[in-house]
Formats: sequence, structure tokens, C-alpha cells
Amino acid sequence: MNSGAMLNAYPDSLGGTLTDIAALLETKEMRGAFRSFYILPSVFTTDLDRGFSVISYDLDQHLTTPGDMDRLRALGMDLKLDFILNHLSVQSPQFQDMIAKGDQSEYRDFFINWNKFWNGKGEMTEGSYIQPDEQYIQDMFFRKPGLPILMVQFPDGREVPYWNTFYQEVRTDPETGRRSYLGQMDVNIQSELVWQYYGEVLDKLAGYGASIVRLDAFGYASKIPGRRNFMNEPETWDILERIRQMAEKRNLTLLPEIHAAYGEGSYKTLSDKGYMTYDFFLPGLLIDAIENHDADFLARWAKEQKDGGIRCVNMLGCHDGIPLLDLKGLVPDERIQGLIDLIVSRGGLIKNLHGKKNMYYQVNATYFSALGCDEKKMLLARALQLFMPGKPQIWYLDLFAGENDLEAVQRSGEAGHKEINRTNLTKDEIAQRLQRPIVQKQLELLNMRNACPAFGFDAELQIDQPNTHTLCLAWRNRGKQAVLTADLTTYAFFVEADTDGGKFRFSQE
Repeated sequence: MNSGAMLNAYPDSLGGTLTDIAALLETKEMRGAFRSFYILPSVFTTDLDRGFSVISYDLDQHLTTPGDMDRLRALGMDLKLDFILNHLSVQSPQFQDMIAKGDQSEYRDFFINWNKFWNGKGEMTEGSYIQPDEQYIQDMFFRKPGLPILMVQFPDGREVPYWNTFYQEVRTDPETGRRSYLGQMDVNIQSELVWQYYGEVLDKLAGYGASIVRLDAFGYASKIPGRRNFMNEPETWDILERIRQMAEKRNLTLLPEIHAAYGEGSYKTLSDKGYMTYDFFLPGLLIDAIENHDADFLARWAKEQKDGGIRCVNMLGCHDGIPLLDLKGLVPDERIQGLIDLIVSRGGLIKNLHGKKNMYYQVNATYFSALGCDEKKMLLARALQLFMPGKPQIWYLDLFAGENDLEAVQRSGEAGHKEINRTNLTKDEIAQRLQRPIVQKQLELLNMRNACPAFGFDAELQIDQPNTHTLCLAWRNRGKQAVLTADLTTYAFFVEADTDGGKFRFSQE
């Protein structure tokens, strides 16, 4: 797998369709800046959660065509696509078949029948669902109030509860009394039909040209009475290994997503088992380093990655928020809280789970706004990202210096906090922003990153820190080198690199 920069966007983020994005990437301004593209799952047939509630992995014909994938590959770009392991939309053919046929459906065990799962481990309620005994659920964490159940009406009129970890909505037609549903229904990992379906999904993703498959919500797949319902061990690792074997047969690399505190060591466990990881620490570490003029924690993390052979995808912003509680155990708690307070003071939003303090793990904001809309800070953060270990993933709105979109949050209602960093840009807005120096300079650095042979997962990285506020990162590979020297007090930095086109030099005073 190449270690070049990867664009990250929804298919409608830049111009309206994936066809528009392909055309943008073919322009002289953008050509050469990226070697990969992470297309978020609204490229598939979906109905909720901006793509993360999948009806099927067929392409959404309103947003893309198979020809778009061909155009992207013709630009020398490989693809990263999502596989939402834990759940499917209630609008999926499998769930709709079960609603229509009830017990006669071949998919009746494709999803998790709550009462079958808890049989003998609780009391039946008047609501026709089992209330599990406390001893069996005391270690479980439910992501919404109450039990994670959707009551499904079968053709014979029975109410049957099914496991529903995430979103749900039930609507009843006042005239007919018929129900319709929205939601993301957990699949039954014990069903061989589910594993057959997993293989079919991987076939489709490989057929689209994917080389990396991001596993979303995989930690929720293993459910066992009396155990946690997230990252059960060793069962979660057994599931992951089975999927890896399936993926390798299709020349796919898995990228499992786990949000967890640094102190828990989940990132290291993943790496030790041979998987790529997400560097969810870097976004907060860079803000901490820049705002506190202190490279100590950043340098320590870079050294751990290289010494430990950790292969990762790193990032600044993304479709979710800026992860900060992931830093627990790496950065002092008071510094983490200071970062949270700072980003909130600059317009960022916090989503508490169940209203409990410290149950959230991210602050929602654009990265540019999190840095106080300071162009020098933003460009320094990008330069540091490109020189840190890993494959750099670039959120489209960071590239175009997007600011917090509070109007989008208000339009989206109670669950719309993430829309602060998901603004779609029109073709005219893109053309205007491409004239901004902060955008042009980022593209210049991205082109350097992709044209310099010194970078790579197996390249040598030398980390020097002459003092607290100065950091020097030097990459060497195949007789070439790239060096970044940064001053975190003045935000000045200098880059010198050997590229395919000759010597590259860049400075910010």
C-alpha cells in the first residue's frame, strides 16, 4: 500500500457528485496532490447518518457512476471504502423480507431477536420483551437511554423485539395503522447468512477498486450475555481475523476503527496483531503542541510509532469530531480539558452521551476554527501532519480552510452537531477558495509529499527536539531525504525535500 496523501470527502462534498470531484482532481490545481481517496459511505445506497445506515452496497446513482471510480484510478489513486460491520438499515432487503414474511423469512435470524438472545436470563415484560437480569447487563454500555430495542410488527400481528444499538424511528400511518421504520439494526454475527453477506460486500468493494476497507463499528459485533457489548475479548479478535482472511483473498487491507483512550493500549493491540490503525491521537496532539508551544508529547508519540512499527492513517479533521479524550494517558488531564475548553470557546460543540460529563470523546469543529482561524497555525499543522508517521488523510474542508457551520447545525436539529464540519462546497465556492494562499500552500506541500521518495512506512525517521518549542523531523529512504524544522512559538517552519522533479524548498516565516 502506498503511504501518499489521501483525500477524504463525501461524494457530494465538492461540487455535488463524485463526477464533479473526479473532474476537480483532474484539474492542474489538484492533480498530483493525492494518491488515495477515502469516499464516505453515502456513495452507497443509504438512508441515514450521512451514509452510515446502509441499505445496500450498490452505488447511489444520484451521486456517482461506476465510471467515476475508473476516472479516479486513472489518476493513480487507490480507494478506501467503508464496511459497516455491526448493522444494516431497516430498509435493507434482508430486514424488509423479515418484516414481510415473519418467521417464514430466511432472514429471521440475520438480525438479533432480543428475546431469543436473552432467553432464560431475565423476565418477560408486558411490553413483550425480556428485561435482562442486572447481573447480565451491568457491564454493558448502551449508547442511548433504555434498552437497545426496536419492536417489529410481524405479519401475524406479534410484536418482536430486535437489537438496535444506534438510531431508530417508528412511524405509524393514522389511517391504516401500518408501521414504517428508520434505523440501523444490529446483525447476528452467529448467523452464517451474515458471513455470506460479508463476503458479498467485500466482493463489491473490491470490484469498485478499493484497496483499503475501513471497518466501522466492528467492536459492537460480539454480543454475549453477562459480558461487555463492545470489544469483547477474544471474540472480537476472532471475528476480525476471520474477516481479515476473507479480505486478503480479495487483496484488501483492513483498517479497523477503535476510539479508546491511549492508556488502554487498543492501538498497540491492533498493531501487534498486524493491523493498520487510525492515529486518533494526532489531531489533539497537534493542537496541544501549537497552542502550548510545546512539542514534547508530539515528539514522544512520533518516536513510539517508529520504534513500535505502528502503521497508521493519520489526520487533522474528519467527518466526526476532533478526538480529545483519546489522549487520556498520553497528555495530562488538565491539558486535555484545556484543549476542550479552548475549542469550545472558538465555537466548537460537545456531544455528551446520555448527558454524562466525560462520556463524550470528541469536540465537533472544523480544524481551522479549532485553531482560531489562524492561517499560520493551520499551515504548520498540515506540514507537521505530512511529516508525522503514517499515511496522511486530508479532510476536504480542512484543505479549503472551512470554518464552523453553525447554521447547518441549527438546520439539522438535535442530532445535527456533526454538521458543523460537513459543509458541501459548490463549484463556485471551490474556484474562489482555490485562489486563497492557505489552500494553494497546502496543495504545494501535498504535491511535495507525494513526489518525494523519502517518505514511506518503512523509511527512516529521525526525530530531533533541540528545545521544548522546536521540532525537526527528517525522513530518509532510497538515497533521498525530506526535512521539516518547525518553531512552535512563532509557527515558522522550513521544508527541504528531494522530489522526483528536483529539490523542493518551502518556508513560513
